[in-house]
Amino acid sequence: MRRRPGIKLFDFYLDSFRGLSRQMWWLSLATLVNRAGTMVIPFLSIYMSKNLEFSLSQIGWVMTFFGLGSLLGSWLGGKLTDRFSYYHVMITSMMLSGFGFMILIYFKSYLGVCIAIFVQMTISDAFRPAAFTAIDAYSLPENKTRSISLIRLFINLGYSIGPAIGGFIFYRYGASLLFYLDGITCILSAVFILIALRPKPHSLEAEKQNNLYAKASSTGVWKDKAYLLMMLILFLFNIAFFQLFANLPLFYKEIHHLNEKTIGWIMALNGILIFLTEMPLVSWMERRKFSALKIIFVSTIFLSISYFLLNTTMWFWMLIISMIFLTLSEMLGFPYSNSWSLERAPKGRVGEYMGAYTIAFSLSHIIGPNLGLQVSSNFGYATSWYLMGVIGIISAVLTLVLIKMVGSSRA
Repeated sequence: MRRRPGIKLFDFYLDSFRGLSRQMWWLSLATLVNRAGTMVIPFLSIYMSKNLEFSLSQIGWVMTFFGLGSLLGSWLGGKLTDRFSYYHVMITSMMLSGFGFMILIYFKSYLGVCIAIFVQMTISDAFRPAAFTAIDAYSLPENKTRSISLIRLFINLGYSIGPAIGGFIFYRYGASLLFYLDGITCILSAVFILIALRPKPHSLEAEKQNNLYAKASSTGVWKDKAYLLMMLILFLFNIAFFQLFANLPLFYKEIHHLNEKTIGWIMALNGILIFLTEMPLVSWMERRKFSALKIIFVSTIFLSISYFLLNTTMWFWMLIISMIFLTLSEMLGFPYSNSWSLERAPKGRVGEYMGAYTIAFSLSHIIGPNLGLQVSSNFGYATSWYLMGVIGIISAVLTLVLIKMVGSSRA
């Protein structure tokens, strides 16, 4: 008896999750709890505009301090991870950032918000290189890309839940409750890891041994030209992508006159699509041994398309189509850039390499949202979207250069 197409599709979806370690599932669930609570982030620019009455220019500079804190946290997290362990860095970062979110609501002045955001992001983003190193520790080499996609799936499931709930709470009860919920969920995530997840057996001893390899190696991340080019590609890619968290919500509100609930649902679409399609897509590509760098190249093209589409019409559904292309770009670009970076990191320097990886994201946070908001403020949103599309094209060209540099057989 032949199975119906719907059953086959469901079986393929389930197959994409098989073979992943139990620790990866626990880590992913902890991340889900944490990211479901980050419901304030997509509404941070709206909160500063509506509640604090900051100008677009001021919001842009606050987002630059957001990025500066992220940059420091990424560097510090990488160093602490190699010095101590990913496990302790993850727990400490989550716990402290939980209290930070609950305090953040009490800062109202422009300077105070800039400083508070900087400190908060320094603490919060120390988590990221530690989490990437945990993926490397808990996953088998052949499952590394799928393990990354699994944790991204739970992150984006959290992001899809968060904006939907956050938009409703902001609309109904105001912004203060969002900050408290963010803080509580960060603390709950730290407690969840303490209860459910343990360091990989002998991992602390292995990390000490890896430190000996790192000291003996004369090659560091800042001498790896191919890796640095990848960081440049990610930096440019994320300048455009991070408009999702600042410029796009304001564009939806000011140009398309959407309320916070509708904005929340459009933002949630990003996470829902990733939840439904990323794991099967990555599993299918993994089986066919597609080149990681060529997949990243395709993702940069989709990124450009997503922003160029915003200037074609005022039709509401074009916002949805644009978000679909932006999500496809994210699903292809992020897991494969992450797995390529992990594969390139030498033994004993995974924390350092993952710190550099997250630094590329943090630098994008420093420049991207501010650049987009300043361009939108002075030249209009249409100019901003054209600029982001061109940045995506530059990323595509640099990816082709990287493919040539490392050789097509290793791309």
